[in-house]
Amino acid sequence: MRAKVALIAGGDSGEYEISLNSAESVMSHLDKEKYDVFFIHMKGVDWHCEYEGQHIAVDKNDFSVIINDEKIIFDAAFIVIHGTPGEDGKLQGYLDMVGVPYTSSNVATSALTFNKYFTKQFATALGVVGSKTLFFSRDSSPNVDEIVESVGLPCFVKPNKGGSSVGISKVNVKEDIHQAIELAFAEDDEILIEENISGVELGCGVYKVDGKIVSLPITEIVSKTDFFDYVAKYEGLSDEITPARISEKETEECQRLSRYLYKEYNCKGIVRFDYILSDNKFYFLEVNTIPGFSKASIIPQQLREAGIAEEYVYDKILTEIISNKPTCHS
Repeated sequence: MRAKVALIAGGDSGEYEISLNSAESVMSHLDKEKYDVFFIHMKGVDWHCEYEGQHIAVDKNDFSVIINDEKIIFDAAFIVIHGTPGEDGKLQGYLDMVGVPYTSSNVATSALTFNKYFTKQFATALGVVGSKTLFFSRDSSPNVDEIVESVGLPCFVKPNKGGSSVGISKVNVKEDIHQAIELAFAEDDEILIEENISGVELGCGVYKVDGKIVSLPITEIVSKTDFFDYVAKYEGLSDEITPARISEKETEECQRLSRYLYKEYNCKGIVRFDYILSDNKFYFLEVNTIPGFSKASIIPQQLREAGIAEEYVYDKILTEIISNKPTCHS
């Protein structure tokens, strides 16, 4: 009998459309002879299964759907929601409560890594280099002169929680800082202001199967805009070069560091770590616990470069979580 998999996409962030693109790609790479895949769309309180042209409401009491008079209880959930509630731990907590295993990191890891400030503080405690960073909540009163003195110019102003560079600004002159702060606060009630590190931007994918943490070839990101913003990421205004044009020694160090962080953050599933390589140092930027999975996304590019089929990785991850699923359903 085929395992019943809920492929969950949508969400409540600016990455909504990206999530749907990721879901379409993942769907095409799941073995239909092994998995009975149900597309679950989430937006706000509207959770439904799209099945043969129908929108069938999800019973939130136990995360089930009724199709053709049959109650479907899922064996696993493949989460491809970027941003809230899929990447910040909220969905993971719910799935833990109803007893459905999932392909991503657990509640604690997801909540920690979705908060960029906490993520950096944790990395700093591990001895990993990061940029100078200031944290402000909505009730703060940022002083522009103190900001410039602390992090310098140019600097980056960004939401503390979020992804796909939504709400991020690169500020080159002091007079633009207030506008950038307002833009970031429009996306989140907490913001970060970071120093600009000049160097090579890199992303390294990592996953774990059969107890082994595997690091993928590294991607170099060359933006045709002022920085790797939403437009550069999703409208073709960047070059993503895999493998990155760095030395073999630098490649090995980046992969080693990424495996180390994957272990220390207690990640699960497929994750991407981002860095700036500057003056022979890797400056840690962030971790994406649910990176993009569309054909143009970085992780699929890295898998292709490594000669690893997406079908293989997705199958291994699903097989592992289903085999380890508790026998009783709450």
